[in-house]
Amino acid sequence: MILIDGKKTAQEIREELKKDIDKLKSEGKDVPGLVAIIVGDDPASKIYVRSKRKACEEVGIRTKTEEISSDIAETDLLKMIDNYNYDPAYHGILVQLPLPEHIDEDKVIEVISPKKDVDGFHPVSVGKLVIGKDTFRSCTPAGIQELLIRYNIETKGKHVVVLGRSNIVGKPIANIMLQKQEHANSIVTICHSAAPDVSYYTKQADILIAAIGVPGFVKADMVKEGVVVIDVGINRVKDSSKPKGYRLTGDVAFDEVAEKASYITPVPGGVGPMTIAMLLKNTYKACLKYSK
Repeated sequence: MILIDGKKTAQEIREELKKDIDKLKSEGKDVPGLVAIIVGDDPASKIYVRSKRKACEEVGIRTKTEEISSDIAETDLLKMIDNYNYDPAYHGILVQLPLPEHIDEDKVIEVISPKKDVDGFHPVSVGKLVIGKDTFRSCTPAGIQELLIRYNIETKGKHVVVLGRSNIVGKPIANIMLQKQEHANSIVTICHSAAPDVSYYTKQADILIAAIGVPGFVKADMVKEGVVVIDVGINRVKDSSKPKGYRLTGDVAFDEVAEKASYITPVPGGVGPMTIAMLLKNTYKACLKYSK
């Protein structure tokens, strides 16, 4: 069994990006810029945005954080985002989700220019992904494919089973892997709660991508020998032996499934670090493609 080290891979990507951005600077060219907008005081969101800002600074991406009161009017937030659409200093706009209940997430996502949609959530980006055009792809699914590429895991003709159908992970990774392209070209099954017997499908997987948010859901008897397991789940489970009173665990019962897997991602340290790394890559891509 080979452990897929997302932390190490993400660090490699950041080092590559730093070299590329240093080259832009040395040539007197514009460097990538990312603005993050966070509405309200959600502690998890603040930690995540702080991590993104630190990663941007590490690779040389210009970064700015707008911390907005949770009582902002929807129209004012939309206007702020639209102003950044026309700000040449920032090539990527990131609005941290979730948003307060009085703000329509769809409206917020749709007001971001597709040219600055580094999260890959805009309907234009999603539509281009589905039909196989070059676009910004949402960061976690893009990170999953990047891990498969960097660990030389064959995907052509392989059966990829995706557990979960969210717009953030399940649907986009399924669409990425079915494209008739290098590092994809897979046979894809999306499996979800309507399936009478989920294990019927998971046992067929050459590559199993678990993204359902249920701790330890995938057990050893649900997979075949030699399966590649990508665990996207990050769940807090009560654990009095830990200083914080909980531990992080994935959607896969790691210890028992690892016995049968050829490759497997840990939680934490697997897919998670790749999400921010791919956000940085998308911001760099936006700068190269649309910078004036």
